[in-house]
Amino acid sequence: MLEAIWLGTPVWMWLAFLGVVATLLALDLGVLHRKQREIGVGESLVLSAVYIGLGLAFGGWVWWQMGETAGLNYLTGFVIEKSLAMDNVFVIAMIFTYFGVPRLYQHRVLFWGILGVIVLRAIMIGLGAALVASFSWLLYGFAAFLIITGIKMWRMAETPFDVANSPLLRWVRRRFRATDELHGQAFWVRKRDASGRLAWFMTPLFLALLMVEFVDVVFAVDSVPAIFAITTDPFVVYTSNIFAILGLRALYFALSAMVERFHYLKYALALLLVFIGSKIFVADALGLAKIPPPVSLGITFGILAVGVGFSLWKTRNAPPAGRPL
Repeated sequence: MLEAIWLGTPVWMWLAFLGVVATLLALDLGVLHRKQREIGVGESLVLSAVYIGLGLAFGGWVWWQMGETAGLNYLTGFVIEKSLAMDNVFVIAMIFTYFGVPRLYQHRVLFWGILGVIVLRAIMIGLGAALVASFSWLLYGFAAFLIITGIKMWRMAETPFDVANSPLLRWVRRRFRATDELHGQAFWVRKRDASGRLAWFMTPLFLALLMVEFVDVVFAVDSVPAIFAITTDPFVVYTSNIFAILGLRALYFALSAMVERFHYLKYALALLLVFIGSKIFVADALGLAKIPPPVSLGITFGILAVGVGFSLWKTRNAPPAGRPL
């Protein structure tokens, strides 16, 4: 039974992955952050290093079980997803600032947001894998979409995310009751409406959670095709995505304190999307089945290293940012 193949991978490997993820989430919620408290930058950096180490260790296990190509594809997908998640972090910082969510309550939003991400990514990746398996030409559509998205990201790199005018937020506020003030760590509160009747109201904390989930769906539209352009193996695609995202909460508390130091990273991410999208067309032009994984991984690291290095150099004399919410 455990040796049975599901989506191209033995069931026991899927169960092992889900067991590791469940254990990490249980430790996070039940041990490390059982009590509501503010997470400092130092703790954030340590937790980020631990999550990155665990993600790389799992990639080593994939390499051992599935071979070199799968291992390199996992690592490439992990690096790409982790890099795109950094852009996601900056948008989440804007969301928390807009709703006035203090750092004390931000972990609660991010934890439940990650649970939603795990489910949403499973649905999107499962659907994508099924479509690619039935219609292989869709990979060319994904590739073209990534190139167009990369060009658009470059052109809009200086345009901040407008939380107030988000279609989702406007739709929710028109159809549901919501308070303007926080009520501790509560997502919903019961209070009297304009007519004097008791009713349930969303708090800004819940609105922030909805926006975090919405933003992840938007970012997944880029990141999921990006990893499918690397490999179509559902196990490699999903595990690399989830391990990169699991450390997003820890990464957030470190990066949100120095957002301005990575001002030019978005340009590197735009180039990365264009590179990933063009790989399929370049491989066809060269008569190759695909660009070799070591080449893809090397170019990916190179683009990101230049982006991070240039950002840090350009902002080296920038005044320290104020302490984030």
